[in-house]
Amino acid sequence: MNTLVIVESPHKANTIKSFLGKGYKVKSSKGHVRDLPKSKLGIDIENDFEPQYINIRGKGELINELRKEAKAADRVFLAADPDREGEAISWHLANVLSLDPSKTKRITFNEITKNTVKEAIKHPRDIDMNLVNSQQTRRILDRLVGYKISPFLWKHIKNGLSAGRVQSVATRIVVEREQEINAFVPEEFWVIGALFVTDNGEVFKAKFYGKDGKKLELTNEAEVKEILSSIDKDNFYIESVKRALKQRRPAPPFITSTLQQEANRKLSFQSQKTMLIAQELYEGVNIGEKSTHGLITYMRTDSLRISDEARESAKNVIIANYGKEYYPATPNKYKLKKNAQDAHEAIRPTDPTITPDSLRGKITNDQYRLYKLIWERFIASQMAPELLDTVTADIVSNGCAFRANGHSVKFKGFAAVYGDIPDENGDEESGSMLPELNEGEKLTASEINPEQKFTQPPSRFTEGSLIKVLEDKGIGRPSTYTATITTIISRGYIRREGKFLVPTDLGVITTETMKKAFSHIVDYKFTAEMEEDLDKIEDGTSEYIAVLHEFYRHFSAQLEEAEKTLGSERVELPKVETGIVCEKCGAIMVEKTGRYGKFAACPNYPRCRNTKRLDAENTKSNETENEKKSPEVLADEKCPNCGNDMLLRKGPHGNFFACRNYPDCKTTIPYRRDSGIACPDCGKRIMIKQTKSRKTYYACEDYPKCNFSSWDLPTERKCPQCGAPALKKKTREVYYCKNNCGWSEGE
Repeated sequence: MNTLVIVESPHKANTIKSFLGKGYKVKSSKGHVRDLPKSKLGIDIENDFEPQYINIRGKGELINELRKEAKAADRVFLAADPDREGEAISWHLANVLSLDPSKTKRITFNEITKNTVKEAIKHPRDIDMNLVNSQQTRRILDRLVGYKISPFLWKHIKNGLSAGRVQSVATRIVVEREQEINAFVPEEFWVIGALFVTDNGEVFKAKFYGKDGKKLELTNEAEVKEILSSIDKDNFYIESVKRALKQRRPAPPFITSTLQQEANRKLSFQSQKTMLIAQELYEGVNIGEKSTHGLITYMRTDSLRISDEARESAKNVIIANYGKEYYPATPNKYKLKKNAQDAHEAIRPTDPTITPDSLRGKITNDQYRLYKLIWERFIASQMAPELLDTVTADIVSNGCAFRANGHSVKFKGFAAVYGDIPDENGDEESGSMLPELNEGEKLTASEINPEQKFTQPPSRFTEGSLIKVLEDKGIGRPSTYTATITTIISRGYIRREGKFLVPTDLGVITTETMKKAFSHIVDYKFTAEMEEDLDKIEDGTSEYIAVLHEFYRHFSAQLEEAEKTLGSERVELPKVETGIVCEKCGAIMVEKTGRYGKFAACPNYPRCRNTKRLDAENTKSNETENEKKSPEVLADEKCPNCGNDMLLRKGPHGNFFACRNYPDCKTTIPYRRDSGIACPDCGKRIMIKQTKSRKTYYACEDYPKCNFSSWDLPTERKCPQCGAPALKKKTREVYYCKNNCGWSEGE
């Protein structure tokens, strides 16, 4: 029987093709083939919000090819990703290709391995319209919010701005954290530390706890002096010693949000990079003797469930490598969060017997590091608890008590694999090892050190901590976190300062405008409830047209109210002074953004039209100094001759990577580094490279086999006219078609 299998990713198609024998053709749709038009709303509000889909321009040839293959096939399997988006892609394909329902089926698999794919083919099903309608509802809601609110922002703040149902709420969270930091008033407190000496000469640390059996917080110097005056340094005794066996349970396996948080915390990966590498591990990696192999399960999930087969495989690995005592008497199971969809398993290795060490050198360094994180977290999640012998001792003088905490590891348990997890009980630090202590024992305080401290404001968000808040508030879903953060940064509402996310003036003003005129849209509870409505559509308990009508009833009223609330007022963005003096009129020049990026301009425009490039020489000088202090290391390669790191160096014809022992070892590699962006043609990674004249450009890591290269930044967007990849100018917020068909968007 001649069978056509259609997936959405070219790389995924190559992996699946290697599993199937004769009679199967595997083709890729390269993502969506149909979408709402860019040039208009594309939704017939009066006709039950009927979406007006059009074929994505540039995909005509691909659609014709798929239609021809489908016509010649005896059966067609639609095998897009196992989520709402994948279901929608399959539904669009069925409509665009005019597929015969009698020979068209949907198949899904949580992991891309030979057995799983073949098993999925044995159990095909119809397209799930509940999933499709849930995705359609999200798309329609986002389109309504974006296209109806954005014109208000253009009118009252700045042309080219955009609003989004989730992105506006995410921006608000970052803005309000910054406002909380700015409004924070430090409060004074004191800590008194002490060093105690036993009769045997052993020394240990303790901290002041309280007085007369009650815990006491010290808030000023007078209170500290009163405590110090009460203490007799040579007359301490141990009032009580409490010993206990503490049990620390392992963290559950990863879901999308926790993977992004841990990869950000432990590997310093941005969420976009994490998901790109996870996609590679899911779709299949060439690991040599096993050929192309999917190494992890589907990475967009909020479920903590794992299959019985995976649990049994983990058990065998644990017993074989660590011993029977490391596997719990009752297998570990984890509770789902209230709003979890539970559509897929947790993120885990497809085959736990494939250890990270066995893959070293066979996959890239970043792939290895992320796989190691996923493998260790999954194996640890199935292991026995860690056991700690804890000791708490209260040392007293004249009613003033100091407390010492200590512990020793009785049994490592899961910590033998993955010990670095936060204490789920929120206990104070358990301290280090303590000497043998007994009640009534006399002690001497060799040192007593009072220290003034002040409370600290909450920390700014990192990508990981922002994702945690979005998840906790029920805003967005696993597949949306990365896109949301990428969007609010690219549109200038948020900027990065090191690993932290900081709101811009534009982000603050836009958020205040949204709260003033569209408070319903940026309300945390409302946004979370919309996600719950989407979940209800998916499970068939709500009807999507009714949800849209209910939303639009409130939304249209708010649009009318916004006209009155905002009126004709125009918000002026704050001017950022550059420190550069205009040599024509003496004014301090301000920062402006134009077609070619940021520049310095005289504030007396139009009377004075002087402009300058903004700190170009200073920027170049700073970059040079940073390279001298901390040379960039080529992460995924070592010198083939001597095994040393390859360091970034400057030469007369541009940058290059050279062996740490250069020039004694003359091994060099042309300049390139991972951009964290997927190639729009083949799905592999885009590398940033450099010409001899030091100009940077972007090229696929598989170049020239994949011939994608560009001077400007590749994006996940597609040209709405021809479907070719959309590129973004390096210095400004302008998108244009790679094939130069005439489409562009932005300033």
